[in-house]
Amino acid sequence: MGILSWIIFGLFAGFMARWIMPGRDGGGLILTTLLGIAGAFVGGWVGVRLGFGDISGFNLGSMLTAVIGALFLLFVYRLISRS
Repeated sequence: MGILSWIIFGLFAGFMARWIMPGRDGGGLILTTLLGIAGAFVGGWVGVRLGFGDISGFNLGSMLTAVIGALFLLFVYRLISRS
């Protein structure tokens, strides 16, 4: 996937993570996009290591993996920002 595809995919994954785990976080659209892109990478990396597959394009499995990764990163971000 190209960089534009990753940004769009990350934006959607970040919005889904924020929708599933709402809260008052700063950062807005840029943080949501970065969180989603990083979540896609983290989710893909963990998925490959655990044998679940990877992010291989725009499909439901890849989106689920990216959203789970983004949820994890959102959780970590909130833990760090509270301190």
